[in-house]
Order: sequence, then C-alpha cells, then structure tokens
Amino acid sequence: MNKAAIYHRPESEYAYLYTADELRLRIRTAKDDIQSISVVAGDPYNWQNGTWQKSANVVMEKTLVTETHQYWQASLTAPFNRLNYGFILTDSFGDSVFYGDQGFETLTASANDDSGLMGANNYFKMPYFQEIDRFKAPDWVKKTVWYQIFPERFANGNTTNDPSGTLPWRSSDHPTAESFYGGDLQGIINHLDHFSQLGINGLYLTPIFKAPTNHKYDTQDYFEIDPHFGTKEDFKLLVEKAHAAGIRVMLDAVFNHIGDQSPQWQDVMANGRQSKYADWFHIHDFPVRYTPTDNFEYAADANYDTFAFTPHMPKLNTANPAVQNYLIDIATYWIKAFDIDGWRLDVANEVDHHFWKKFRTAVTAIKPDIYILGEIWTSAQSWLQGDEFSAVMNYAFTGSIVDFFAKQQLSPSQMVHKLNAQLMLNRDQTNQVMFNLLDSHDAPRILTVANNHQSIVKQMYTFMFLQQGTPDIYYGSEYAMTGQQDPDNRRPMVWQSDEQDASMYDFLKHLIQLHHDYQTVLSEGTMSWETDDHKNIVSFTRELGQTKIVAIFNAGHTNYAIPPAIDGAHIILEQLYNDQIIEPHGFIVTISNQ
Repeated sequence: MNKAAIYHRPESEYAYLYTADELRLRIRTAKDDIQSISVVAGDPYNWQNGTWQKSANVVMEKTLVTETHQYWQASLTAPFNRLNYGFILTDSFGDSVFYGDQGFETLTASANDDSGLMGANNYFKMPYFQEIDRFKAPDWVKKTVWYQIFPERFANGNTTNDPSGTLPWRSSDHPTAESFYGGDLQGIINHLDHFSQLGINGLYLTPIFKAPTNHKYDTQDYFEIDPHFGTKEDFKLLVEKAHAAGIRVMLDAVFNHIGDQSPQWQDVMANGRQSKYADWFHIHDFPVRYTPTDNFEYAADANYDTFAFTPHMPKLNTANPAVQNYLIDIATYWIKAFDIDGWRLDVANEVDHHFWKKFRTAVTAIKPDIYILGEIWTSAQSWLQGDEFSAVMNYAFTGSIVDFFAKQQLSPSQMVHKLNAQLMLNRDQTNQVMFNLLDSHDAPRILTVANNHQSIVKQMYTFMFLQQGTPDIYYGSEYAMTGQQDPDNRRPMVWQSDEQDASMYDFLKHLIQLHHDYQTVLSEGTMSWETDDHKNIVSFTRELGQTKIVAIFNAGHTNYAIPPAIDGAHIILEQLYNDQIIEPHGFIVTISNQ
C-alpha cells in the first residue's frame, strides 16, 4: 500500500457540504493501488458504556483518475449535523489500515471499541454542518449559456456617438490596437433577438466604462458609461430588455489597476507625494515617471507598479481602506442602479484575498445570487473556498481540450487526466458553474487555432458543452469568425448575411438547445471515461438517475466502429457518423433511459 499517496483534508474540497445536510467526502490514493475504501462515521458524542458508537460503514465509489492518482467519493448525512469520520483502506493484497486525523492505524481487535479502532479523537471531524460556510453557487448559472461581447466590435447601433476616425464596418478587417469601429450599447440592444434565437441566456460584456482605448481596460471613470458606447439610459434599457427576454447580464470590473487618465492618477502626477491619492497606488518614489518606448503599452522602468509593463495602467493598492471603499462603491452601484447579474473580475489573482472577501460580502448583501467570476488562467483553489468567487474563467480546464483536439499535443488519456485533475481541485457545486470557454478577447479565435478545420471546432464545442460548467461562446463564433491573437481576434462582428456561415450557426444553435434540454444531467451527473491512445478515441458517460448520455469522439486518422453497447440508444447529435462508423474528426452523442 502506497501510504504516501493517500490524502484527505477536512473542511476543503475533500470534505464539504454539498447541500445543507449532505456532506461529500473525497480521498486520494495511488492509481491502481487500493481495492476498496469504506467510511467509518458517527456522532462524536454518541457513547454507550464507554464505547463510541459508529454508524454503518459507507462504501466509497471510485470516481476520477489522473496520471498518478485515483479519487474516491461518498456522501453522508448526520441526524445532529456533526460527524466523526475516518477511512478503512484495503489494498490489492487484502491488507487494510485505518486512516484518520492522526494518520494510519493498524486494524486490531479491541475490548473497549467494537470497531476495533482507536478512540473518537483519532477521527477526522466535521464539527457542525455550518450552512453559513457552505459554498453556495448561484443556481441560475449552471442553466446558462453565455455569449461574450467586445462592445466596440459587436454592432454600431448609433452612429452619432462614434469616436473620431471610426472605420467602416468590415468583418474582414485586421484591426490594430488603436482601431475604432463604433460598436455601442444600442447595437447590442438592436440584436437581442439574435441571442434569443440562438438560445443564449447570459451576456458577458467586456468593460463599458469611460476609458480612452477601444478595449476600456484602462478605466478613466468607473461610474460613467463610455460616451462612445452610449448613456446610462441605454445601459438600463439593455438590462431591462435582456431580463425581459430571460437573459442575464454580467459586466467586467477592472479593480487591479486604473487608467492613467483617471482623475486619481492625474492628481498624483500633478501633486506627487502631496496628492490625497498617493497611497492609492504602489509608488516607489516621487515624482512618478517612466521612459516611453516605441511600444505604447510597454515601459520597463516605471517607478510604480503597473499591470504587466503597461505604464498607462498603474496598479491600485487594494490594501488601502479608501481604495477598498471606492471599488466596493462601484461594484454595488451597478447592481443597485441597473440590476446586473454578475461581475467578471479582470486580473483577479493579482488582487489580495482580503479585498475579495470584502467585495463578496458587499455584493451578495445586495444580490445573494450574483455571479462572481474571476479571471484566473491557472488553478484557482485559493479563490474558490466559498468566501470570494463563484467560479473562474476555466482556461486551465478547457485549455486541455484545445491542446488535444486542435493542437494535437496530448493523447486522449493525457487530456482526461488533466481534466480530472482540475475537477478534483474544486467542490462539485463549484465545477457546476465554472466558466468554460474555447476562446475570448484574450486568445486567438478557436477556428484559427484549429487551422480553419470546422469539424475539429465542432468536436471541441460539443465536448465542452457536455462537461460540467457554464459554457461560453465568443461573439461571432456562431458564424465561424476567425482571428489571430489580440487585436486580430477582435474583428467587427460579421453581420453581412453572405459572409455568415449558416452551418456553424445551425450547429451551435442545436448544441445550445441540447445543453438546455439535458442541463441537469450535464451539471449533476456522474462522469466516467474511456480512452484509446492508439486510435486517438475518447469517450465518456454522464449519468443521473435513469438517464445516460454517452459521447464518443474520433480524433484519429482512421474510421472507428462504435461498440455494440451503443446500439439502440437515441442519437441526439452526430458528425461524420454513418452505419456504426465514426470517421476522423467525427463524434456521436446518444441518450438512453435505463
């Protein structure tokens, strides 16, 4: 038995309340090492004649596996909302040990304990089922399919507010970092029917606040809509109309830094150390300065901390109570005044945890089911304990999907191991609302990554939509838009019908409806995998109650005959499939009720 690989941590993603009265336990062991695990549990205060009384043992189920580890899970309840628990592990040789709070213990008979185990103090504890501490994910999010909009490039609905030098709307253009095309809020309002017809019920807008650039991540005034985007009345109308159509709205907050055109930074530049905002930033000495370079967004010698090396985005000191109050006032203002449904938090991992805890407390006090989404590109456990974010943009998870299907850098088993490792970092209710995406304004468009191979892109979208989490589509992907890295991935939306790809639109519309139809299974169902590295085949089964969804993807170069067990199931989506054969870049998704 490889004891070094065995791991459990109480009050974490290994032991957490899923609902108010259901405790979910996980334990990690070495891969292919342990034959069975059972949970020994009972009320910590239930003693009779000097012997602690345990409940009937609960057999754990094998769940997901990674390259090196096997995970196990069990669900428990407790009549008095408190539990002692430990694990009996039996390896492939039949040897058993007890694992608890004090480590490993040999299983021996005991005259004082009918379980043959040590006393109650040697068990892990869930001292009380504290509902206030339970990670609560907004229930509506797992039912949502998102559509990300870069407002300056979606639609020009009001030409009277266009910035100087606005270019003609051509979706074939390759924008520069300084290009303006006149996209605005009215343009989004004008196309609300487009979202409804596609099946979208969540809009994520990149920043709309006053700022000099087209991307608006260098905020000048957080309390004002950028005049080239419209007015507060326009935004209020957008939210009201969206809500009337059953569509939620999430805004983008940039609280790590601020633009150098903001009045706060301008005051620092004018008054130096005497500025009342001097402590709002991380300034090394005065006066503030940097050496301009040919690259507007780069300066390596700024004497103040910035986002990346961008001198026009000085980093805010979020440990300063005045900055905290200012930013929280912003966050709560847009909820109270406009009833937004979510905040996407830019560069979230570069802001201190102390602030994000205060932020969550403030916004959930106004809207308890608000979606708080952090932009974090790596594993994000520290932010997903229930007191900061609801979820993060799931780049680490969906990046493995892209690496397998589009870049062909992983084998099927490697991809699955990576996906499972990410899933096991989080509680189940967290995974259900993770923001899954294939591309965004910060990444090349997925069709370009896939070398314009639409069959591969359709494989990836289908694969992603069938995972746990809330899926996102970047604007224009429904019409097969392409684009390299920023700023080329921010081309004007293709509205000319003769340039739109109708087949991609129909495919995504069908896929979105499928997600809505089977959302409960996709959010809450179990997951089991099968892979064939030789043939480059990956398949999985999602099950909940009597419903079973099976998906098989052929990422290889030869035809693949589906196993007989699939026969008789109802096909709900397929590509390059005929007469029990999946061609290269094809897939089949079936559903059956047992």
